[in-house]
Amino acid sequence: MKKILSYVAGAAIGLSLSVGTAKADCGEVSIGAMGWASGESISSLAKFVLEVGYGCKVKLVPTDTVPAVTSLAENGQPDIVPEVWKNSAPVYSELEAAGKVITASSVFANGEEGWWIPTSLADKHPELKTIKGILANPKKVGSMFHNCPVGWGCRVVNDNLKVLYDFEKNGIKVFDHGSGANLGASIAAAFEANEPWFGYYWGPTAVLGKYKMTKVDIGSINAKQHAINQKKDADPSKLGASGFPSAPVLNAITADLAKREPEVAAFIGKMSFPNDVLSSLLAWKEEKKASADEAAAWVLTNHKDMVLSWVSADAKAKLEKNL
Repeated sequence: MKKILSYVAGAAIGLSLSVGTAKADCGEVSIGAMGWASGESISSLAKFVLEVGYGCKVKLVPTDTVPAVTSLAENGQPDIVPEVWKNSAPVYSELEAAGKVITASSVFANGEEGWWIPTSLADKHPELKTIKGILANPKKVGSMFHNCPVGWGCRVVNDNLKVLYDFEKNGIKVFDHGSGANLGASIAAAFEANEPWFGYYWGPTAVLGKYKMTKVDIGSINAKQHAINQKKDADPSKLGASGFPSAPVLNAITADLAKREPEVAAFIGKMSFPNDVLSSLLAWKEEKKASADEAAAWVLTNHKDMVLSWVSADAKAKLEKNL
């Protein structure tokens, strides 16, 4: 990353980063960049720190929860996967127990998942606060459920729950979004047009920070039942009602990276964002329509001390010369 831009208070600030002369203190490192705003931004920030501070040759690998964890299981790659939503990847615990992956840190405090409707709609029609009420009144939520993209762990759960709740019979069509950006945009469009919306979303995100949404009660949280609902080929007779448990959100590294590049592993072990910082980042990114690199620059500009507290003394010295 030779140059990244930060737009702070409406002004463009160029941060020139002399990475071309950095000594290759470490070798090649791959980072799985999750396909949503926070995942892409965190991966871009980690790439910059590793290239400038540690002299690594970093490759970003676009991915999502299920393919990333599958790749870790089958190929031992990528070396680093920021923002793994553990509840959406049942096999992760097995990989951890087998010593193939290591939970380096929590990327932020526990995340929140669920099915939502606009709060204004919930206030007008309180019966829609439960899945039972929605199934009895599908037209009041637009007769549609907004689903996750393919590759997201929530897609498997939602696809099972739509069978359990028999959406088709109850007059609810399922719209499968192609990306997290499109899913978020559908909420924005519904609010702008003052139309109903019903579907999956998660937090902390700029979307839930900007738009007032109410979580739908789809059942008491039952960890055992949720684990069954997470299985792609689950027996329909064993599916059952359960809300989404509070989600641990992790920075994962491979055991090989921990052995090969201990300083890199130590950095990832400290890379953790306060929820309010991440929410501010995401709100700024959305407002400015900023790229992942620009979001990384925003963090470096506004929370430089936080980032420097994550790195080794040598890496800190190198980074300070470029910030």
